Amino acid sequence: MEAYLTSSIPTARRSGGKFAPLALTLLFFLVWSATLPSTGAYDALDPNGNITIKWDVMQWTPDGYVAVVTMFNFQQYRHIQAPGWTLGWTWAKKEVIWSMVGAQTTEQGDCSRFKGNIPHCCKKDPTVVDLLPGTPYNMQIANCCKGGVINSWAQDPANAASSFQVSVGVAGTTNKTVRVPKNFTLKAPGPGGDSPYLASAVNGPGKNSFVPLVQCTSHMCPIRVHWHVKLNYKEYWRVKIAITNFNYRMNYTQWNLVIQHPNLDNLTQLFSFNYKALTPYGGINDTAMFWGVKYYNDLLMEAGPYGNAQSELLFKKDPSTFTFDKGWAFPRRIYFNGDNCVMPPPDSYPWLPNASSHMMNSMMMTILAALSWLLIIAF
Repeated sequence: MEAYLTSSIPTARRSGGKFAPLALTLLFFLVWSATLPSTGAYDALDPNGNITIKWDVMQWTPDGYVAVVTMFNFQQYRHIQAPGWTLGWTWAKKEVIWSMVGAQTTEQGDCSRFKGNIPHCCKKDPTVVDLLPGTPYNMQIANCCKGGVINSWAQDPANAASSFQVSVGVAGTTNKTVRVPKNFTLKAPGPGGDSPYLASAVNGPGKNSFVPLVQCTSHMCPIRVHWHVKLNYKEYWRVKIAITNFNYRMNYTQWNLVIQHPNLDNLTQLFSFNYKALTPYGGINDTAMFWGVKYYNDLLMEAGPYGNAQSELLFKKDPSTFTFDKGWAFPRRIYFNGDNCVMPPPDSYPWLPNASSHMMNSMMMTILAALSWLLIIAF
């Protein structure tokens, strides 16, 4: 992914812009890490983000219990995207899964010790996946059957959880005899050290693997974010953001953009995007999350004439901090769908030469009008 940032700043002018705009509950906390080590899972812009797994024992059965397992995505802006989550654990004793509603295991395991009524899964370490949308109603429970997709808490809290029901046998039948499963693992698609999804994006599936997935450009990145400093008023300044998808085979449902900039505490008005302030550092309001308006531009289409989304932001100037010098007008960080864009080196920022005020203003407009700033995502 890349982000282009440009500036074209005419002389200052006035603006009248105004603000418009049962028995047992077990909790497991997993910090989202994809295939990275735990030290790499911390996100400074979402320091409290986590995925919580709740294991609720709803009723007892003759040889075990029925539980509802729910995963809550408490990450501010990172979705679990298609093809969805995969959940695993290790049983503490010799438990089996008699049946499931809203999910299924990927393997049955060795159930040869059972005669007649055969369990759904006899593996010591079962692996569970979600069912697809359209699953028959008698196989569903609330919050199931989304193909493993869980949206982020800040952007879509109504769809930030996924649940399934499991009937466990050969287990304890009281609070004192039941044992908590161990070694929970949660896997989801992401750009890891050996991700098969990255390989498929490069090679392509099946006989059409020779067909390019990403439009041929100088950067060969699937997403471009263009930050354009557009207008300079006396008390305000305006920025245009354009997001372009260069991937021919993928669209982005419920996309989001996270931007860190010191003037976001004075964002006065925006158009065509939803907005939520993020305050990862307590009272410092310099980070914001943007996403599309439902049924309008919340779907970023594949590469082509409709593969883009754009908005304009109006900021109120703070005379004590505002400047166009040394790249101040450009973001400090940009995330697209949780993927962190690598920032350019300091010498890529716009700068003003040592010259007279008139010459500086003239050169500033010339330089910034032509400037294109490139960020490459760590993908």
